[in-house]
Amino acid sequence: MKNLGLFSWMTRRKLTEEQVASLFVETTFETVEQGWPEIASFLNESNVFIERPNLDHEDYGRFLMIIVSANLQLIPKHFDSGVDRQIIQHICSKFALAFGIAPETFTSKMKNYRSFLKQINRPSKNLVTAMTRAIFYKYNLNQFQEPYFRDMNTPEPNIQRELKVLMAHFLWDWNAFTENYRVATRKVRL
Repeated sequence: MKNLGLFSWMTRRKLTEEQVASLFVETTFETVEQGWPEIASFLNESNVFIERPNLDHEDYGRFLMIIVSANLQLIPKHFDSGVDRQIIQHICSKFALAFGIAPETFTSKMKNYRSFLKQINRPSKNLVTAMTRAIFYKYNLNQFQEPYFRDMNTPEPNIQRELKVLMAHFLWDWNAFTENYRVATRKVRL
């Protein structure tokens, strides 16, 4: 009964852009708060580093920004033009409210993180690789590596590969989301 073809859109649950944003923000906070201690422990216990980074399990702010900025880059690929911008705008407003800052300030920070991800990921377009590299740079992990990789200012390939596997779990499955939900846009009355 899953593949209903032409009428499958009728069986999907309807959400507004704001409901999608609320769901995203709540789920992202929960995932990051539970996931960062695991990532921090993994990095702290890694044998690749010549000195333990001693990442704080409570210091997940930069990690949250990396996860949010990466996931926001995926939204335009899964929603119609206009709807994607509305969802992103609602998401930024909700995160700004949670942090007690102006929405414009959060949006600006998000743009900076998105451009940072693109910059450190050139020429690759793999978002998980960008997230992995961003963790290395934002948490200054390079200083704990062997001199060879530290001098190259690049993550050691084995730790990067292992971290990529973990980071893939922090990307939203927008394909599954759009299969189960449809976004009902609000019509503006003139």
